[in-house]
Amino acid sequence: MKVRVLGCSGSIAKDCHTTSFLIGDNLLIDAGTGVGDLTLEEMRKIDHVYLTHSHLDHIAALPLMLDAVSSLRDIPVEVHALPQTIDALQAHIFNNVIWPDFSTIPTAEQPFLRYRPIAVGEQVTIDGRVLEVLPAVHSVPAVAFALLGNTGWWAFSGDTERNPAFWSWINARPVCQLVIETAFSNRESSLAARSLHLSPITLSQELAQLRTDRAFPIYITHTKPSETELIMDEIRRFETAPVGSAATAHDIRWLRAGDIFDL
Repeated sequence: MKVRVLGCSGSIAKDCHTTSFLIGDNLLIDAGTGVGDLTLEEMRKIDHVYLTHSHLDHIAALPLMLDAVSSLRDIPVEVHALPQTIDALQAHIFNNVIWPDFSTIPTAEQPFLRYRPIAVGEQVTIDGRVLEVLPAVHSVPAVAFALLGNTGWWAFSGDTERNPAFWSWINARPVCQLVIETAFSNRESSLAARSLHLSPITLSQELAQLRTDRAFPIYITHTKPSETELIMDEIRRFETAPVGSAATAHDIRWLRAGDIFDL
């Protein structure tokens, strides 16, 4: 299973694109601004978009992508999301004010876009790839996702704060890679808590829930461009805390747009 990181930033700036992962050549996890780096031919092949939640940095490219490829496709793009996320898209994006309602264009019977509701705990198989919907804890209804590759599960936390159910799932599966958000530095930890995001201090508390026999790369995503270096420095500091502290050494890396993983 190939995972291509199109975007993994918490906001935009030069060379910073918001969250989107291309799985194989026909499945997107989130549709942030990173989708804009795909060619028309690459976008045309996307049949499924799985959304973690309705925030703009995770859906921004979806309307424009659909507009770009609609005349090149014979079947609808299927957008899989929580019912609340679908409601938000219909009310605030594809509402014939901000953007046309592509679920009824050119006709309701043969639209450019078709919604598919999902639920936490649901497991589906898409072209031989197994995807599971996991819980997330965020300021709007949200989920995380995991995909089963040849070497184990690739897990993506989505936008989340403290989430015991997520770690219970991780501890019970052969995970080969974890992508987890850390949107704010410790100096912004109160803002992180209010907006239900992680900071390095809460990340360390979350990672403490991992079984001690678990060893796999952990990639940090969703950092704010202005705070990325500070966030990673704070994470390195808790990773080198004295023995006996709450911290445990992990293989923590910074995720970058353009990274490609063959799992």
